[in-house]
Amino acid sequence: MSNGPIESQIVNTLKTSMDLSSLKIINESFMHNVPEGSESHFKIVIVSEDFLNLTMIQRHKLVYKKLDNLMTKIHALSIHAFDKMSLS
Repeated sequence: MSNGPIESQIVNTLKTSMDLSSLKIINESFMHNVPEGSESHFKIVIVSEDFLNLTMIQRHKLVYKKLDNLMTKIHALSIHAFDKMSLS
C-alpha cells in the first residue's frame, strides 16, 4: 500500500527537518468513522538525536512544531518519541 499525500508530507517534513534514526508512520484512520482512504489519524514512532535530554512533552512539542502547517489536515496524532540512548 502506498503512502497518501498527507502521510508523504509528514515523512518528508520530518526527514528533512530532524536528525532521524528511525521513523514509522501508521495511518490509523481506518479504525475510525471516516470515509475510506482518509488520512486523519496517525501514529508516529520516531527516534531522533534531537530528542536527547528532552522531556516527553518537549519531544512532542518539537514534533508538533515541525508539522505545524500539516496539523490543520490531521485530526489525531499519537507520538511515540525516543532518542537512541533511551533505547539502549
